[in-house]
Amino acid sequence: MKFWTLAFTMKWVTADALKGAVITESNPFGEITAEQYKEITGIDFE
Repeated sequence: MKFWTLAFTMKWVTADALKGAVITESNPFGEITAEQYKEITGIDFE
């Protein structure tokens, strides 16, 4: 999660692009949870 927090803070990745790293049914190999996504971006994962 530290990498994704840094990447978002430094604007290397947008909130929309970060959705691709979230673990979902269609993406079981993601790296962060929906809760971590909200911690990083401040936006609920949809």
